[in-house]
Amino acid sequence: MCRFVKAVFLLLCASVSGKMKHNLRGTSAQHHKHGTPLFKKMLDETKTHQVKSDHLLRVDDHDFTMRPAFAGPAVPVGVDVQVESLDSISEVDMDFTMTLYLRHYWKDERLSFPSKTNKSMTFDGRLVKKIWVPDVFFVHSKRSFIHDTTTENIMIRVYPDGHVLYSLRVTVTSACNMDFSRFPLDTQTCTLELESYAYTDEDLMLYWKSGDESLSTDDKISLSQFLIQKFHTTSRLAFYSSTGWYNRLYINFTLRRHIFFFLLQTYFPATLMVMLSWVSFWIDRRAVPARVSLGITTVLTMSTIITGVNASMPRVSYIKAVDIYLWVSFVFVFLSVLEYAVINYLTTVHDGTDRKSKEKPLPCTCDISHARTMILDEAYSKPDTNGLAGYTQAPVSSEEAADKQDHMVVCLSLANEATGVKKKTLRGFRIIQNTHVIDAYSRMIFPGAFIFFNLIYWSVYC
Repeated sequence: MCRFVKAVFLLLCASVSGKMKHNLRGTSAQHHKHGTPLFKKMLDETKTHQVKSDHLLRVDDHDFTMRPAFAGPAVPVGVDVQVESLDSISEVDMDFTMTLYLRHYWKDERLSFPSKTNKSMTFDGRLVKKIWVPDVFFVHSKRSFIHDTTTENIMIRVYPDGHVLYSLRVTVTSACNMDFSRFPLDTQTCTLELESYAYTDEDLMLYWKSGDESLSTDDKISLSQFLIQKFHTTSRLAFYSSTGWYNRLYINFTLRRHIFFFLLQTYFPATLMVMLSWVSFWIDRRAVPARVSLGITTVLTMSTIITGVNASMPRVSYIKAVDIYLWVSFVFVFLSVLEYAVINYLTTVHDGTDRKSKEKPLPCTCDISHARTMILDEAYSKPDTNGLAGYTQAPVSSEEAADKQDHMVVCLSLANEATGVKKKTLRGFRIIQNTHVIDAYSRMIFPGAFIFFNLIYWSVYC
């Protein structure tokens, strides 16, 4: 009997202890799931998934088609830019392509929200269509786009007090007015201009957020043909007769062209062609094929260089620095060809004169007879007549004597004319005979003149 009572008592104790353990396990699991009031973390309502961003920012409660503080003072919109890359500079199209991060800062109290621990909320480009953002565009831009890989490169950050940061990554191609009068020894200044499209200065005040520090660039930016000298910012008002005054921001950058490429591709070849044309001054003037082929080759090469340079340049109506050098070089090459044409002509005239002098008939002998008699006129003196006493004097009529005298006068005049022609021929012969002197002078004049031109050219443009 006692044993039976003990067994029942043990069973009752076991059942009571099992229930107590089950209750303790349930209580600990519930505390682990929900946390105790002492260690429970204070949750920010902006981080709870039950609260939507539209509801938190109260997007549906306001009309965001109107600017902040509508009918009030102008909205200040600060801007800063970070230049990521300067992709290309085109002289033919007179434009440049730049990739940059464009950031806007303004305050819209309609977007303020309560927050205890979080300082801001960040959104992607999907929120842009629901709120008001500045309508900034690029003046004089030809093409521009917002990058969209893998999604649109747009970021909006909203602070609890209503301040907004709007950032986007843009590539823009804009016009640049270039002056090529000193090309390729030139320096170009290009400008990227930003302006509000719809809002005048009475509605939106666009300004650089931190002055010159609002523009930052990557130190690794470089161009193949240009050296980037300086980036700086400016701002001023722009007036349109039909709409009014607008705030306009300027990003200015100065580029200086590298000259080494053009020295190798343009200046050195042109100089070598001019020097090659001087080789003809040392070639014999009778070697016509050699001198003509050399002159024509240098002229055609200079024409090819001029055409190649102008093909990569816009068709401007003024003379460029490279045009002056190339055309002066072309003139030197052409003059070397013209110099040989003069020498060849003078040599041809000299050879023709020699042939004529060899084929010329003997001078007139006046047909004076050395027979027994000699005609004596009043010009002879008495001693001369006494010396001819041994000759027989034949009777001559007065008419015959007059004819003989006229014939002698004609012969003497022809002899005088022949002597004058001979003197002129000898004088011209001396000039034509010294055609090699033209080559000798050209060997000094042409190089000296070209060196003098180079000294003036490089001193003016450098």
